[in-house]
Amino acid sequence: MAGTAAGGTRRNPWAPYLLVLPGVLWLLLFFVVPIVTLAQTSIAGVGRAWWDGYARAFTDYGGFILRSFRFSLLATLVALLLAYPLAYVMAFRAGRFKHFLLGLVILPFFTTFLVRTFAWKTILNDGGPVVGFLIWLHLLPPDGRLLNTNWAVIGGLTYNFLPFMVLPIYVSLEKIDRRLVEAAQDLYSSPLRAFATVVLPLSLPGVFAGSLLTFIPASGDFINAELLGSPNQRMIGTVIQNQFLQVHDYPLAAALSFVLMTIITIAVIAYARVLGTEDLA
Repeated sequence: MAGTAAGGTRRNPWAPYLLVLPGVLWLLLFFVVPIVTLAQTSIAGVGRAWWDGYARAFTDYGGFILRSFRFSLLATLVALLLAYPLAYVMAFRAGRFKHFLLGLVILPFFTTFLVRTFAWKTILNDGGPVVGFLIWLHLLPPDGRLLNTNWAVIGGLTYNFLPFMVLPIYVSLEKIDRRLVEAAQDLYSSPLRAFATVVLPLSLPGVFAGSLLTFIPASGDFINAELLGSPNQRMIGTVIQNQFLQVHDYPLAAALSFVLMTIITIAVIAYARVLGTEDLA
């Protein structure tokens, strides 16, 4: 009978809506309302046209936006190259050390983001062991340095967001049925071909999720550029922070934030169409 559960009790038609209501209210209060407020702020400049902040985002700060996406894209690619082999070993080869390696991946979360970046600054310092070792290997000139360079910022972004790349890929690999790999090998497939035709396609949802979790926060990050870079490595996140907290030009800061969110949204949609996300759910 319609509306009646298997046990004979009548199902409340409002139950699904009541279950969803807390999440909807949370999104309205902490996502929709701030976005609407930010949009109103971006066009509320006194004595200038409403689109002035958006125009200046491209004319005056376009270089910062491009630099931010370049740094975050490189950090995402490096994180993927480091994370995938590690996640693969954890899922398929680690055995009883799997949980130990997983704990090491999660361990940085027990330290704040700012402290981790300060530690990275100490490691890359001109008198630090890394610079000395690279000079000894003749990979850096005697007066060479790593701090206040593009690679220092990219390295900091990669280090801080690497766990966000490892964990989704590991979960995606862990879900793969091992019998599929065994079946491919039974059909005389080499290990490399079995990986390319079975493991890699089934792990793409994890690659997609990890890439987003790394690229999106890295694009708006300002701590790594501020601590590990110089004004030549300044990213758009630093500009937005300065406009909000120091210059107090709230319409421009809001417009820059909206431009950054729009570009990221377009890039994510394009990436999703290229990679395909049918199995992500």
